[in-house]
Amino acid sequence: MISRWGPYTNMRMMTSSGPIVIDHAQGVYVWDESGKKYLDAHAGLWLANVGYGRAEIHEAIGKQAEKLSWFSSFGGFANRPSLDLAERLQALFAPDNMATVFFSNDGSEAVETALKLSREYWKLMGKPGKTKLIGRQYAYHGVTMGALSVAGITPNRRLFEPLLADARHAPAPYRNHCTFHPGDSQCTMACARELERIIQFEGPDTVAAFIAEPVQAAGGVIFPPADYLAQVRSICQQYDVLFISDEVVTGFGRLGEWSGSRYYHIQPDMMTFAKGITSGYLPLGATAVSAPIFEVFLKNSQDRGPEFRHGNTYSGHPLACAAALANIDVIEKEDLLSRAQEQGRYLNEQLQKLMREFPEEIVDAQCEGLLGRVELYPHDGQAAGTQGEKVSEHMKAQGVIVRPVGDVLTLSPPLIITRQEIDEIIFALHETLAGLKAAR
Repeated sequence: MISRWGPYTNMRMMTSSGPIVIDHAQGVYVWDESGKKYLDAHAGLWLANVGYGRAEIHEAIGKQAEKLSWFSSFGGFANRPSLDLAERLQALFAPDNMATVFFSNDGSEAVETALKLSREYWKLMGKPGKTKLIGRQYAYHGVTMGALSVAGITPNRRLFEPLLADARHAPAPYRNHCTFHPGDSQCTMACARELERIIQFEGPDTVAAFIAEPVQAAGGVIFPPADYLAQVRSICQQYDVLFISDEVVTGFGRLGEWSGSRYYHIQPDMMTFAKGITSGYLPLGATAVSAPIFEVFLKNSQDRGPEFRHGNTYSGHPLACAAALANIDVIEKEDLLSRAQEQGRYLNEQLQKLMREFPEEIVDAQCEGLLGRVELYPHDGQAAGTQGEKVSEHMKAQGVIVRPVGDVLTLSPPLIITRQEIDEIIFALHETLAGLKAAR
């Protein structure tokens, strides 16, 4: 019997081969227990933004642990790192219209918090019928039941249904696989108008919130058309629907900005964070809320009871908050936002060269900041959706870790990556594609 049941893992395969056990890491590299070295071109899981082995973050965690390792933040208690981090985040995301922060443990909980806030907000506003939540096809918002209900990756949802009854889904702005036009024709922005149609059909007086990742990462790194997010934000404002921006992947420099919302020039009502907030050094989630929403909760305080009956045991954990503060220091000190822009341009250039060299292998290759995708044509009689895993396994054998999503390879290397290290990724991909082509 296997003692550890892994997340999103085929455990039957583990009985024969076992997992790759990562032993240590430094910079953009990880080593397994056999001593094999891998360039982690996916930053763990979209999150090791400042890279591995940062002494500054280790020291911040250790120093805080010596003083206070944990105490509950319920019922009027707090710890200094959580207060300092909240002020830091408020300042960082004030340009995105954020005013206050509610801490949790990960991205799923951050999304769950935002969904619950949106429903309670409309009840406090005297509009209790506004309960419906709209997500999108291909969206990944987490694994808790509320987050999963607005998510749109069908295999992740199917075995846990029925989910929340009041969740709806709009089409994704997936230019290569658009619901409304062939991939080679001009975008008509019909997906944005479809959101409006759904709101009109359901009734604006029944819709609480629309949630969207600026870039749909786990769905295959789906980059939206330039004006898409601005259009859906405008639609939400027109129909009095809250806009939640899920920044769990796009926050903290991944696109070369502090947030995906800022990258695409929108101001949401709420934002959710995790992953890059600590670069994975400790678990932490956060839900940022605009001033108008927070003020409604404050104005409706009843006696001494909480305005929001929600929270997690480890909300605002002092060690995680200390890690986040040190992580933000590194991002600012080393100007990793500019670095992500610069290195992202270089990575994009190399991906474009590969696409020109292998036009029969690559459908699409691009990146924005240090978030990228390489979509592959299925070959050798393989079913659609299997080529990504095949190519990623060949690259892993060469010592480069990428993440497959169907026929798409997704890339999100640490923001500290160098051109030489990007060249290692490109070389491994080139050799893999050349080998597969020659074998046909």
